[in-house]
Amino acid sequence: MKAVLNGTVIAEAPEEDLIRIEGNWYFPPAAVREDLLSKSPTPYTCPWKGECQYFNVSDGTDTLADRAWGYPQPMPSSFDKVGKDYSNYVAFWKEVSVVG
Repeated sequence: MKAVLNGTVIAEAPEEDLIRIEGNWYFPPAAVREDLLSKSPTPYTCPWKGECQYFNVSDGTDTLADRAWGYPQPMPSSFDKVGKDYSNYVAFWKEVSVVG
């Protein structure tokens, strides 16, 4: 699967390596192009996953605020609900298309 912004592949991994949480595909850290993400100061804490890190996403030309997020240190109790450790996995929102 791929996460794509304006034709630029932001992340790519086989579907079996991704995790689906609440309708969003989370890509493993090694599958994400870190050069196209930058940390955002936007704060958010999920009641069951913990403190979230938002990222701005770039296609090399345009940058969109807060279109990716992950959980660097999720609450350990959330691993049971998700089924595995998803620390530092990254999900995408809005203009970033996740395609098979």
